[in-house]
Amino acid sequence: MSIRRFVPILLIAVLVTGCVKTATQDTTSGGKHPWTIPGTLRLATNQEPDNLNPMFGHSAETDEQDQLIFAPLMRYDDKGNFYPELATEVPSYENGGISKDGKTITVHMRKGVKWADGAPLDARDWLFTYHAVINNANNTKSRFGWDNIASVNLPDNYTIVISLKTPNADFLGNLASGGAAYPPLPEHILGKLPDINRAPFNASPLSSGPWVLQKWNHGSSLEYIPNQNYWRGPPKLKHLTVKILPNADTELAQLQTHEIDVFPAVNEDQVDRVRAIPGVEMHQLLIANWRHMAMNTKKPLLHDVRVRLAIAEGVDWDRILRTIYHGINVRATSDIYPKSWAAPNIPLYKFDPQDAQRLLKEAGFAPGPDGILQKDGKRMTLTLSATTAAHANQQTEEQMQQDLKAIGIEIEIKNYVSSTMFAQSGPLYTGTYDLEWSIDTNGADPDNEGSWSGKFISPHGGNTTWLDDPIINKLSHDAVLTYDRAKRKAIYQKEEERIHELVPAVFVYWQNQYNAWNTDVKNYRPAPFIAYDWNSWMWEI
Repeated sequence: MSIRRFVPILLIAVLVTGCVKTATQDTTSGGKHPWTIPGTLRLATNQEPDNLNPMFGHSAETDEQDQLIFAPLMRYDDKGNFYPELATEVPSYENGGISKDGKTITVHMRKGVKWADGAPLDARDWLFTYHAVINNANNTKSRFGWDNIASVNLPDNYTIVISLKTPNADFLGNLASGGAAYPPLPEHILGKLPDINRAPFNASPLSSGPWVLQKWNHGSSLEYIPNQNYWRGPPKLKHLTVKILPNADTELAQLQTHEIDVFPAVNEDQVDRVRAIPGVEMHQLLIANWRHMAMNTKKPLLHDVRVRLAIAEGVDWDRILRTIYHGINVRATSDIYPKSWAAPNIPLYKFDPQDAQRLLKEAGFAPGPDGILQKDGKRMTLTLSATTAAHANQQTEEQMQQDLKAIGIEIEIKNYVSSTMFAQSGPLYTGTYDLEWSIDTNGADPDNEGSWSGKFISPHGGNTTWLDDPIINKLSHDAVLTYDRAKRKAIYQKEEERIHELVPAVFVYWQNQYNAWNTDVKNYRPAPFIAYDWNSWMWEI
């Protein structure tokens, strides 16, 4: 499943990591830099969470902050593998956690786990969460996977037996984090509410994970202190500050002045400047983020596949990658990670403005007096939206605007801050956009039904292209009914061919990401999946 904004869950990716620069340690203060605050880590983010309840938060930053606050049944490590958190082991055929027919999942939970307020955390909290997710009174962002549960039985307070309606090779992802995976929520806090849509908990959640949110300074920072009741023991740090710095130049400036210790996702045009900063090291990591331009297929001007193909052919994507993104990233042809066992063989859309004009003419469009196409009195004017956080977004939009104007399509740029762009009431999930330029994030399994099936058109899931194709609907569902990888790979090949044919989106690149941090920081290990904060209890400085 892809996670976006909902940062999408599951795909076995290959971790590609290498240290591209390590600065020499300053030895004037016992091996510590003078700018280091022992025990306090300052981490930058260019997004603000739109909600801290994982049931409602659509942004990637919500997933990151929830890694700090909550303990899921399982986490992903820095190689994309499951490892147990509240569960004592990862369910499998071998340990009896997955039945032979694939329809029963049994999870054993740790005993003695507590919420930050000292209340016990056990299987009853997970059962409450399941009922909250499927409760129609709650505006759950996605019930993907949860809607396949036939029943849940608790033989005792530490055992969860889940019966599925059909086998689902991706279901374990619902027991992890990110996307439609929700950790146990506290029944003793939320259980008596008719719905939890506006619960104070959503902005000030009770912690079960390593960190307790001390204060959310909206637009500025999130301040954390250790959870003394965390089952592993409190984190090694004494304080964690997540600084909200929406401007990439500000992030770089604060890394240069050492006002932050960690700068995840260094912009492509900043890499050389970061390399020159004393006391900072930078690592390159191929992550499961795919950049794309999506099209709202329900919009009248974009309903015809010939128009969508013309847009795909009318933009010089290779030039955008080479110039704006400095040739760093890996060209994409689908939404399945290229090093996955399920990776399909799909061609690129050709850059062919002449053919694009032919397609638009076939679709009934003709040039108006100023060269912009018209049909039935309607001008071919489309909005293009992205977030305001990155330089490259605006530059790319301007290049698309120029390329598409050359084939008679007028583009109006309408951008949003991340918390608005990916909010449930924002342009993507309400369908008020035409074209959008954003990143989705894959988990460790290639399951993408939630992104493309008509069953999961917003508000029922993450299909924000409004594509509803019976062939894709069937293939994307068939792929999770078998645990046989060879069969699944063949199904994904057919599904991706059909997606390529219908052009609901142009897949542009997989992100080769650079992350930078103070060399006094220890055990910071960003991962390709849901990504920076997975092991925060280990961090030291």
